[in-house]
Parts: sequence; C-alpha cells; structure tokens
Amino acid sequence: MQRSTKELTTSGLLCALAYILMLVSKLIPEVAGFLQFDLKDIIIVMGGFILGPAYALIISVVVALIEMITVSNTGIIGLIMNIVSTVAFCCTASLIYSKFRTFKGAIAGLVFGTMVLTLVMVLWNVYVTPIYMKVPKEVVISMLPTVFIPFNVLKGLINSAITLIMYRTVVKSLSKAGLVEYSSSANTKSKSYLSLAIGLSILAVCIPVFLHLLKII
Repeated sequence: MQRSTKELTTSGLLCALAYILMLVSKLIPEVAGFLQFDLKDIIIVMGGFILGPAYALIISVVVALIEMITVSNTGIIGLIMNIVSTVAFCCTASLIYSKFRTFKGAIAGLVFGTMVLTLVMVLWNVYVTPIYMKVPKEVVISMLPTVFIPFNVLKGLINSAITLIMYRTVVKSLSKAGLVEYSSSANTKSKSYLSLAIGLSILAVCIPVFLHLLKII
C-alpha cells in the first residue's frame, strides 16, 4: 500500500474513532451546565503524532463538521469553537512532537498543547462567549478563574494522560493492520511503562478535581 493511501486510510479511521469518542463524551455531565468535556482530542492528537500536525488539523475540521451536521445544536459558533479548541491542543502538541520525535518531545507537546488550549479558550470566552450566551462580559470574566480556566486545564491534562496511556496500543493496532510502522524494543517497552505511570498519576490528581468541578463530590 502506498504511503499516501495508507495516510488517507489511517486518517479516515481516526476520524471515525474520534467521532465515536465525541458521542461517548455526550454522556459526561456538562460543567456549569454548558461546558462539554470532549474525548475526541485524544484520537486527534494521536493522529497528529502519527501523521503530522496537518492531519490533526484536517481530522479536527472533518469531525467538527460531521458533529455539527449530526448531533450538535450550537450552530456555526459552536463549530468554530469546537475547531479552535481542538486545533489549539492537538496541532500544538503534534507540531512540537514533529520537531522532537522523542518521549520528552511528546510530553512537551502535550504540556504546551494544554497551555495553548487554555490561553486560546480564555480569549474566546472573554470576547465570544458573552455574545453567544447573551450575558455581560463581566459575568464571563468573573467565571474565568473558577470555571473556564480550570475546565480547560483539566481537559488538556486528562486528554494528555489518556493519550500517554493509549498511544502505543493504538500505534501497535494500526501497525498490525499495515497502516503504520512500529518497532518494539526494550527501550520502547520501558517508555511504555513510564507513559502509563505518568498518565495514571495525572488522572489520579485530575479526575477528583474534575468531579469536584462537576459538583459530584
């Protein structure tokens, strides 16, 4: 199978998986009654790591468009917010990883992706959310430190943690299907254990905080 065909096939499969995770995300209660946690970024950032940041952008737009057509009721503003949020995280992370294709590069990408996601969404919330929600800007600004910033930081960290835990499993599955190359070694296995340990540690801290944000605990 030619490389371009493999990349198209892989991106199509990742689009389908991202869409499924988006649907699963709808089962998660909304924070403050309107902020929806979205798991699809996990698959899209993996796609960016595997295929490059351009594919992360393409998958983000395709899945967001399909979501708007099929299950979303937030219209064009929701579509743009969806794309901006996902691209800020996934394209930043995959761009850094494309320059430094190491375990440290992946960690740095996910950390900076979370930071850019948070910053971009703060700007979105300050300037666009008041128009969308039809509330004064001061109301939204007052919610930044208690709702918007914690939500986006937790979203980025939780999705980063699950990415670290699941990445090599996904790559191995794609490798068995003949879509990507994967080589296993003692060093690779040790990094897999390290990824698992870091990912689980992040989840152990972030999930209780996220549940508190939901007022479940």
